[in-house]
Parts: sequence; structure tokens; C-alpha cells
Amino acid sequence: MVRNLKAIILAAGQGNRLKPLTNEKPKCMVELFGKSLIEHQINAYISCNISDINVVTGFQSDSVTISNVRRFRNKHYEKTNMVESLFCAEEILNGDVIVSYGDIIFEKNVLKQLILSDNDISVIIDKNWKDYWSARSKKPLIDLESLKLDSKNNITSIGQKVNKLEEIQGQYIGLMKFSEKGVNILKDFYFKCKKISEKKSNPLNANLPFEKSFMTDLLQGLINSNYKLHSVPINGGWLELDTIEDFETYQRMLKNNTLQKFIKLEELN
Repeated sequence: MVRNLKAIILAAGQGNRLKPLTNEKPKCMVELFGKSLIEHQINAYISCNISDINVVTGFQSDSVTISNVRRFRNKHYEKTNMVESLFCAEEILNGDVIVSYGDIIFEKNVLKQLILSDNDISVIIDKNWKDYWSARSKKPLIDLESLKLDSKNNITSIGQKVNKLEEIQGQYIGLMKFSEKGVNILKDFYFKCKKISEKKSNPLNANLPFEKSFMTDLLQGLINSNYKLHSVPINGGWLELDTIEDFETYQRMLKNNTLQKFIKLEELN
């Protein structure tokens, strides 16, 4: 089922919007529902028979006390973003790879759907995003970004600012899979863009230095270069922990028994 899949968890950031929970530890080590975010992820990977698990750390790296994983460190985590964190693990960026952000948790069934995709680049998108974002924010459009699909469920726009809800056909959650061919496409494109940025402006995002590029900048760049990014739709089954308000919201949902609308805790392990 897993074809020697490996996982790379991008967990270098501190999570400033989660302070004071992240004063002394990175976002991935914040506990939610009895386990740290990274423990929830590792349990999901193990439940799907993925044992080659790798973590890119940064802020308070020594506090990421997780056994049976290989570690890489983004020493420049304060000046970089997800793309550079991923390429801190370049030496193992080969074969079939799942990449996940360190500030999310997801049900094992979400991971299984991603694993079953046989496309070269597969990206999980949540079709139930409206209810979820409305529960998290009184102004859900503020942080939302574009995600448009064509008739074959390939992504045509991702990570762009939106002015209307029609520009959003799902929510990118920070969970994706690359086949061996997809990994080679990713690496070739990354190094091509990096070389261009050394002489000209950043081809991924002209408003940012290359090392600050968002993952969605890289994905949109691939789309613009005519590579196919296939969406894998889900209906909930995940959570993002980005702010202290998120933390308080999830605790409140757990207490009043409304959390299961978005994620089933029994499906995390």
C-alpha cells in the first residue's frame, strides 16, 4: 500500500500567534487532545505503515523530543519559510514522499486517501472549508486564499488573495504527496527558480526574497509551468493550530461536543 513512502514533517517555526504556548517550544510540540501535534502526525503515519519519518526542526530544536524519527535542522528558520525547510532535508528528498506541515493534525483516513492517489503531485484539499473557517473566525475571508480546480480536479490557482468566495473551491491544508517523478520535477523546478532569483527578482513571488517563498508560491509556480497538481478532496478530518484563538476554540468544541463535526478523535490514532 505504501510503496516505501517516506514522510517529511516541516516543523521549524515557533508559532508566534500561539504564544504563550510557544514561548519555550515550537508549534509542533504544543499539546492538543492529550498529545503534541507532531505525535498525532507520527501516529497517523505509523497507522498507515509509514515508518520512514523525518522532521525538519528550527526554533528550540532540542525540545522536539520525539524518538524513531530522523531529524534535519533549518538553522535559518527565522529568515526562511516552508520551501527552504523542505530543502533542508534534500538528501532524503527522493522516491515517493509525503510532505506535511507541522501545525496540523489529521485522521488516518485522510492520509490513506492521499496514499492511494497515483498522480505525480497530489494535494489534499478540504471541501468542507466554509463551516470550518466560519467556526475559527468571525471574518473567514481575511486569511483565506484561492484554490480553483479544472474539470479534471487539477488545481489551477492556489495561495492567491481572494475577493469573493467563488474563487475558493476547497482549502489547502499543508499535506501533499510526490511520486518519484514528482519529486524530481519539484527539485528541478526549485533549483531553476533559485538560480533565476540570484540574478533577478524571485520568480515565485516578486514581493519576497526567494528564501521567504511560501509553499503555495512554489506550487503555483509549478502550475504556471504546466505541471499538473491533482487535488485529493476530503470533507473535514483535520485541524490546523495556528493561533491561541484556535486552541481555545478547539477546547470549547471538545467540551460542548461539537468537535466531531470537523474531526473524529478516535480516528487520529
